Amino acid sequence: FDVFMKIALSLGADYVATGHYCQKSEIEVDGKPVYQLIAGEDNNKDQSYFLCQLSQDQLAKSLFPIGALTKPEVREIAAEMDLVTAEKKDSQGLCFIGKVRLPEFLQQKLQPKEGKIVQIDKNDTIYAIEKPAGLSLQEELKLEAKKRDYLPTMGKVVGKHQGAHYFTVGQRKGLNVGGTTDPLFIIATDVETNTIYTGLTSQHPGLFKKALFIEKSEVHWIRTDMTLKVGETMEVMARIRYRQPLQKATLHQFEDGMYVQFDEPQSAITEGQFAAWYFDNELVGSGVIS
Repeated sequence: FDVFMKIALSLGADYVATGHYCQKSEIEVDGKPVYQLIAGEDNNKDQSYFLCQLSQDQLAKSLFPIGALTKPEVREIAAEMDLVTAEKKDSQGLCFIGKVRLPEFLQQKLQPKEGKIVQIDKNDTIYAIEKPAGLSLQEELKLEAKKRDYLPTMGKVVGKHQGAHYFTVGQRKGLNVGGTTDPLFIIATDVETNTIYTGLTSQHPGLFKKALFIEKSEVHWIRTDMTLKVGETMEVMARIRYRQPLQKATLHQFEDGMYVQFDEPQSAITEGQFAAWYFDNELVGSGVIS
């Protein structure tokens, strides 16, 4: 987006319009204009999450013409204008690489490497974490957000795969492991040992954590006027993936970064993806999950 923006402005454009289902608004704070990134009118198609790293400068030059419309309304307008895409099926692939789904794309670009699929029991002692008395808030949050370290010896080998880099936490399809009483879900991947760790059912404790951490350099505020100072907290609604229903959470800002603590444990919090937080229907900030 940043590249497109720079090219457009260098060519003399005043704004860059995109087809994202989100909206823009403007308010005044301390006598200066502040731009807001608002969720799209169509709740089923809101794409504000994808723009969670926009800056005030970028948002000032952005337009979202279809953000106040629903997808059916957009299709109706397209049909009235005889556009060939009026009835085109919604894309689920990667728009920038053409008609190919992500697994096939990765298999074209990355070499296969056989590894083990290990199943971890839901009652493993790794999940019986007791919080020592006298912990500070920061220490408690660190414990809640801590990444679990798995070893192949912790479970049983239930199958083989062709590369841990093809898979992601929370994934169910594509494992090709039979004979289990319930579906297997990926609870962790280790690309160094090329091992996939799995657990039975979507309620396996290995999938859930109540907090996540964002390093200081990765904390980004679209609404810079709302930036938290060290020691401050803020109650928000947050999501950790596109189309996830917004979840109640509290932001805790510390010297080295920010913790996002959810009211309810969240499934498949994934390192490297974005957490985004909202105030009502406005996306105010985001950060890369550590």
